[in-house]
Order: sequence, then structure tokens, then C-alpha cells
Amino acid sequence: MNASAGVMQIFGFAAGGVLMAVLSPRGTLLAGAGLYLAAAVAARFGLTRRPPRAAGRLSVRDTWRGNARLWSSRQRRYVFLALWVPNGLIVGCESLFVPYAPAHAGPLFAAAAAGMLAGDVLAGRFVPPSWRARLGVPLLLLLALPYTIFALRPGPPVAMAVVAAASIGYGASLLLQERLMALTPEELSGHALGLHSSGMLTMQGVGALIAGTAAQLTSPATAMAILTAASAAVTLILGRLSDPRAPGHPRAFSFAANRPAQKRS
Repeated sequence: MNASAGVMQIFGFAAGGVLMAVLSPRGTLLAGAGLYLAAAVAARFGLTRRPPRAAGRLSVRDTWRGNARLWSSRQRRYVFLALWVPNGLIVGCESLFVPYAPAHAGPLFAAAAAGMLAGDVLAGRFVPPSWRARLGVPLLLLLALPYTIFALRPGPPVAMAVVAAASIGYGASLLLQERLMALTPEELSGHALGLHSSGMLTMQGVGALIAGTAAQLTSPATAMAILTAASAAVTLILGRLSDPRAPGHPRAFSFAANRPAQKRS
């Protein structure tokens, strides 16, 4: 699914460029709205109905109870935070492409989508099992550190190469989702993915808000450097806290060790 999303993002940027060449910006937006409507109709009438896993009607209390169960495990907390925070801060960097290079924002977004697709393919198809649990921190650092070059205000070609290389680090999400499923009881697997999705989107919005505020106070390039440093720092802190070799640390989730799934919540 992640790879499909990357392909469609690249296709979307290409299609958007073509539409902008033949239509007005207003016409392009209306075409996009029409495609959203078509997708909604296809989802409503084209998808096969499946029986729900839970009987009865779920309430907000049930949702919060499930969230509390998922959050009660220190191992899962580290995975959720690693999925949400470093990623969200780098999405904040991407939100500054337009003010950084207004005439080249489209190619920058396309470069990010291409890098994300490459990272998903590499992580999903070519990383051997013995490496999968060890690549979380390196990939998250790859996602962040190349953006430090934006502090030097590189031109569009260099910026696109940097963005594409950094976005390979989004492949960490696949490895962390795999670990999350291994740590989650089967009856909570769907709930865990839902919590991950909502937290990820929330943190992406927070990252964009932080990026916009920092850019207003400094500049887009400086704001990118700030968010890059924050993302890398969070990754290193989570990696350190989750390392069972650290003094006084309980047996918990580690980016560097792949233990059997815990059946308790």
C-alpha cells in the first residue's frame, strides 16, 4: 500500500503539471475535486462489504479503552513515537517547499515521492530479516540529516537530489509498522493501525504548523534546519531510551534487537 501511494503521488504531480499547462489553476482544482468525488463513489459502490471484527456498535469510550491498552506497553509507545515524531517533523520541512522555491516546488514534491517509493520498495522487498530490526534508527536519520544542506540554500537541482535521497528514509515506517504488529495482540491489530494513522496525520499537521511558525520568525531554509535537528534528536533519544543495553533500562523494544512478539498488552 505504501508503494502504491508513492506511485500515485508521482503520477499525481505529473498529471497536475499537465493540467496546469492546459487549464487554469481553478480548472485544475476543479478537476482534482472531481477525481476525489469519483474515488468516493468507487469506494462506496465498488468495495466488497466485510463483516466487522467487533460485534455491536463501538463508542468513544471503547476507542479510548483500546488506545489505553495499546499505550500501556512501553515497547509499543516507543514504536508509535518513532512512527509519528521524526516523520512529522520532516513533513514540516516539505511543507516549506513552496516558500523556499516557488517555481520549483512541484519537482521538489515529486522528488520526495520518488524517494519515498524507492525506500518503501527497498525496505519491503530487499532488506533481509536479520537487518530489519536494525535499520530503524539509520533510516530515520537518513530521512532527516540530508535536509541540513538546506541551511546553505542550495539551488533546485541539488535540493531535488537531497530531497529524493532523504525520502528513502521513509522506508523506516514499513519496518516500524512490522514491529508494531509483532508487539500487538491480534485482536488489537486493526486498532493499532488506526491509532498509528491518526497519530501520524496529527503529527504531520503539527510539523507543518511548527515549520510555518519557524519560517515566519526566521526563513524557510533556517526553519528546515531547525526541524531537521529536532527530528534527528528525537530519533537518537528514542533509540537510546529503547536500547536494552542502556543502564537501568528494562527489557523493552529496541531498534537493534528483534525479539519474539509479546502476547500480553
